[in-house]
Amino acid sequence: MKVLSVASEIYPLIKTGGLADVAGALPLALAAHGVETRSLIPGYPSVMAALDEMSIVASFEDLLGVRGDILAAKVAGLDLLILDAPALFDRPGGPYVDQQGKDHPDNWRRFAALSLAGAEIAGGRISGWQPDLVHVHDWQTGLVPAYMRFGEKPALPSVMTIHNIAFQGNFSAGIFPYLGLPDHAFGIDGVEYYGQVGYLKAGIQTAWAVSTVSPSYAEEILTPDFGMGLEGLLNRRASELHGIVNGIDIDVWNPETDASIARPYGAGDMKARLENKRAVEAHFGLIEDDGPLFCVISRLTWQKGMDLVAEAVDEIVSLGGKLAVLGSGDAALVGALQAAAARHPGRVAITVGYNEPLSHLMQAGSDAILIPSRFEPCGLTQLYGLRYGCVPVVSRTGGLNDTVIDANPAALAAKVATGVSFGPITLDSLKRAIRRTVRLYGDTKTWAQIQKQGMKSDVSWDKSAALYQKLYSSLLPKGSH
Repeated sequence: MKVLSVASEIYPLIKTGGLADVAGALPLALAAHGVETRSLIPGYPSVMAALDEMSIVASFEDLLGVRGDILAAKVAGLDLLILDAPALFDRPGGPYVDQQGKDHPDNWRRFAALSLAGAEIAGGRISGWQPDLVHVHDWQTGLVPAYMRFGEKPALPSVMTIHNIAFQGNFSAGIFPYLGLPDHAFGIDGVEYYGQVGYLKAGIQTAWAVSTVSPSYAEEILTPDFGMGLEGLLNRRASELHGIVNGIDIDVWNPETDASIARPYGAGDMKARLENKRAVEAHFGLIEDDGPLFCVISRLTWQKGMDLVAEAVDEIVSLGGKLAVLGSGDAALVGALQAAAARHPGRVAITVGYNEPLSHLMQAGSDAILIPSRFEPCGLTQLYGLRYGCVPVVSRTGGLNDTVIDANPAALAAKVATGVSFGPITLDSLKRAIRRTVRLYGDTKTWAQIQKQGMKSDVSWDKSAALYQKLYSSLLPKGSH
């Protein structure tokens, strides 16, 4: 089976979040299930710099007003197609924002051009390669199935994956004449969304199937609380909506071989974790003791529940615990956590920024990781925590709900518990979860059982890739695969 994946970022070439991890890992996992994936991505400077050998496999003289080539290349085991359109993508800043952090004003054109190129490739633009199906990710590629639906060639099956419905790609109706779509595409059955052009809405409307990154999130986005205005359309498409949980790269995240940690260890050698705990304490300037070490590795935002963490700090310290925080985000929340660190020197510390090696060490050395998100489509940090025996303390929402088994009496008795989950998502509820975590930590045998059960969890991509392969097959003509 040949699949064209279209995404605006892909690990390890360009990454702003979990979308890149999925776009980079899923094709590799699908290969084991007989799926050959080629990934179309924009030719950002970091992408172009990573290319050693490449060949031009298609050219566009007028791609929504700009010239562009499709380059074929292989990088890090990925079979890539790169849209080399310097007028759109060769610029400083990030993939979506400039150096001042403001959206590029022509994002509508940049990602419409990427989408149109994807639809053209789906229609056979590359000589000698014809995909069977197209898989697109988030609003930046939402117009791919729309161009396919309203184009002249017979449309291929398509899957639209929503990684976070909060980001929708809505633009003024004034851009519509420049998109190269027929007039009738600007309607409720096409790209129109409350008088604007909605890229994510267009993808949900016109793709053959819609997926999102956990079963619970697939249920949640059918409600007004989580659907962000798209719940009506999603309910109409509920029979074609699939929740498939993300996995992680278990070679990159492996405590037995991780070069970023103080001492490698496995589930049968948990005493070795102590050396990593001491290394975390040393890095953050925390006192060494036997109390539980909690960590936070997160964007410091309201969505991630970081205001609740800031308010729960005194509770953690009063119970004999410590807290190490790594992240950046909302200035007021950063300030609140810095103030907490100043109140509790040696007990609470924060490192502001993004630091991949430090995040590995924190998972390897902390006893528990706090993830009190208000909504979480999938979440990856709890999967890393499970893999490293860093017990996740999570709110009961989205993918957190699907991947962590709460240490309630029944789960403890059956020896299947892997973490602590709580709801509703309030300060009182989080404090109760922290108290419960500290009690469990105090029972050495039970705590070791929870850690080891978490480390046995299958957090790889294998099961999820099999589900995607099954979804793809269900959309193809019977007997073709």
